[in-house]
Amino acid sequence: MIDDLLCIARQAGDIILTHYNTPVDVETKSDSSPLTIADRSSHEYITAQLQKLTPDIPIISEEATLPPPSERKGWPTFWLVDPLDGTKEFLKKTGEFTVNIGLIQDGIPTLGVVYAPATGLTFWTDGVKAWKEEKNQAPKEISAGHFDGGAPTLVASRDHAGPEVKALLERNPGASFRSMGSSLKFCLVAEGAADLYLRDVPTMEWDTAASHAILRAAGGTLNCLSGEALAYNKPDLKNPSIAAFRPGAERLLA
Repeated sequence: MIDDLLCIARQAGDIILTHYNTPVDVETKSDSSPLTIADRSSHEYITAQLQKLTPDIPIISEEATLPPPSERKGWPTFWLVDPLDGTKEFLKKTGEFTVNIGLIQDGIPTLGVVYAPATGLTFWTDGVKAWKEEKNQAPKEISAGHFDGGAPTLVASRDHAGPEVKALLERNPGASFRSMGSSLKFCLVAEGAADLYLRDVPTMEWDTAASHAILRAAGGTLNCLSGEALAYNKPDLKNPSIAAFRPGAERLLA
């Protein structure tokens, strides 16, 4: 099924790019985040294709009405989709926006595709291994590796860095710092290009599902800052403060 998911994500990316270099109207959603025709068009395409591919698996998409918890309670398996993760990056034309498609099974993200249309970069997992494919290059398996000490490489959001991130940087004055948009931050940890990504500003489950699956397959971990595993299908789908890290880097949170 992963080949189908890759095709769906890339086709959705092509749809997004048709709006990338043209003026677009911007709506403001109830959470103050922006919404464009690119978000809507990608959502419509992905959900239609997933319904064809797996008609018995329900879909949660950022741009759809969220089914109530009472309905979702009995879902052992479901798709979590962010049709355009990083709409602000899309509008700023940084290229750091992605299409995210993740599969949750018994509360665990197992399959995932993160595709960056502007660069052609793709990360994915088939549930066993994690892969990275750059434009016009062959896919290569990735691994988070191990943090053995020394000056760490930390990654955080360009637009969302709260007090915990600032405190982390103060505790590690010699750290390298990378700032990037969308779920690509998780993928930096998954490929071993960063040691830790701390996010102390809330995210939603569709922001993390696909990249969480990739990180798991690469040997990394995504936990709540409390130390608990990140749960899915929560009543409001809102994530608490979280940290993604490769083995050994959890010591940086102490």
